[in-house]
Amino acid sequence: MLLYLINPCNPLVSWTRTKENRFNRYRIWKPLGLLAVAGLTSPEWNITVFDENLRVPDYAKMARPDLVGITAFTSQATRGYEVAAAFRARGVPVVMGGIHATMCSAEASERVDAVVTGEAESCWGQVLQDFRDGVLKRIYAGTHVDGRGVPAARHDLLPKGYRYGSIQTARGCPLDCSFCSVTAFNGRKYRRRPVESVVEEFAKIREKEVLIVDDNLIGTRADHIAGAKALFRAMIKAKVGKRWIAQATINMADDDELLRLAAKAGCAGVFIGFESPSVEGLVEVHKKFNVQKGRDFRASVRRIQRHGIVVAGSFILGLDVDKPGIGQEIADAANGYGLDLLNVQFLTPLPGTRLWDKMESEDRIDAKTFPEDWRYYTLTLPVARYKHLDRPGILREMDSCNRNFYSPSRILSRVGHSIWGRRKPVLTLVANLSNRNNFRMYREIYKEFETLRGEPLVCESASTASATK
Repeated sequence: MLLYLINPCNPLVSWTRTKENRFNRYRIWKPLGLLAVAGLTSPEWNITVFDENLRVPDYAKMARPDLVGITAFTSQATRGYEVAAAFRARGVPVVMGGIHATMCSAEASERVDAVVTGEAESCWGQVLQDFRDGVLKRIYAGTHVDGRGVPAARHDLLPKGYRYGSIQTARGCPLDCSFCSVTAFNGRKYRRRPVESVVEEFAKIREKEVLIVDDNLIGTRADHIAGAKALFRAMIKAKVGKRWIAQATINMADDDELLRLAAKAGCAGVFIGFESPSVEGLVEVHKKFNVQKGRDFRASVRRIQRHGIVVAGSFILGLDVDKPGIGQEIADAANGYGLDLLNVQFLTPLPGTRLWDKMESEDRIDAKTFPEDWRYYTLTLPVARYKHLDRPGILREMDSCNRNFYSPSRILSRVGHSIWGRRKPVLTLVANLSNRNNFRMYREIYKEFETLRGEPLVCESASTASATK
């Protein structure tokens, strides 16, 4: 039997747009969830994985599969439904899972044959059995599984063409930020995979550089950090030989042994959520962890960097406390902390979050013609109404922030400091240039935002039109 597993693109921000930005190949991440589902699938199935972020196939010209599985973040849902409709028109059943289908299961179940909510490990086998028996259910409710129940991903099913491999070592995040749906999807309980399983999977990844997709690699408690240290020691002993980047909290800076082990195990960079330059903003998003103990962010960043680790920081623009001038404030904070990279996102109400509930109750969600408007929920477009900033105003703040942080002189200064500190200067340069080019590209998208709403968008492909016949 033939199974297609598909990761749909978002035509608006498709990373296949290499003409706009040749650095985009550094920003394409493997669809790890699909590779994990493939790892759960019995050998009787012949599996093909399609990642539309690499290219969009002409599905109509390919062999007709027996079953199609689609995953989607919220920003991919619009395209995911288009793909589902094309296959269902050919009489092929479609199963949809992932975070958007979980949070909007009623919407998804109207457009596919079966929806898998939550983590698929607990129910994927039943989905396949019911398909074989001709009794697919509308909804399959996945439950949280122990770390031992997470299979190794089938990295062999994707072609070459990725800069980074991907792996997951743990699930769950204890922080429960108001804008994030991770807690609703994976829970607050921190669940680590067995160390030996993670190390074995690292060896199966062909790429030399790897993204660890955990929402919080090191956790927040002493036992979480002890688990991270055990993983790093095992990676060092096994001579994994990969350079990797991961998401972590600022408390990573508090443990020199953790930092030494991470660096020795191959850590090239960490992505840390700072969220807001003000205490009031941190309280608003429920990121109180960042203001505990009167933390000196500059000193914390420096401690991480002294181990040769690049530090990227994330901020949110459009909080209720944000007023005109916030773009400059964020840039000043990021420069003051000494960050190597800055990623600023618009405050975006995603389904399943407390932020969604709040903004919906206040009628502040602007792009709400669903499912068409899900394509705008990329975190890079202002889809809501903000308390102190209108749309032109918040766009100016974003532009001001990026112009400041990614000015040529500041990029050169950062690269110089990276060389002086022996801290991956090539990575720093490439990432800074990539971000600078993308914010320039987005200026044009911002100008077209109102026009684009309601207009059809297509991914770059050989023939997307034929794929939707």
